[in-house]
Amino acid sequence: MALFRQQPPAEQRHSLKVYARLVAQGENSPELLAAALLHDVGKSRSPLCAWERALVVLVQAAAPDLARRWGSGAQHDAARGWRRSFVVAAQHPAWGAEMARAAGAAPLTVNLILRHQDAPLPVWEAGQEDRLLFILQNQDDNS
Repeated sequence: MALFRQQPPAEQRHSLKVYARLVAQGENSPELLAAALLHDVGKSRSPLCAWERALVVLVQAAAPDLARRWGSGAQHDAARGWRRSFVVAAQHPAWGAEMARAAGAAPLTVNLILRHQDAPLPVWEAGQEDRLLFILQNQDDNS
């Protein structure tokens, strides 16, 4: 709960929407539901304002390779200057997983947070974690 409260109000609302949609479709995995609430907690390390989020979305749509390159700073210290919004967008899953692990979250929850922006595997190759990841991503994309 402490990690959830660290998130800016807009991220909390987004996470609660994802959580509510999962519950409404009958999901009851504690690890999945915890990941729904915490999947964007890494953004709390360096919160973005609305125009920064919009810039990232526009560049990701128009020039995804450029957005990836600008977001490639692996350390939190790289989240400074003009690249900051791209670093936060790219690195928040790893930061959030690290924060969740440190807070004692279940390994599956940590992995779902870490992978929530990964490309999903084809359904026929997916194991249990991948199926839960696909479910999380589907609801995250719809909110």
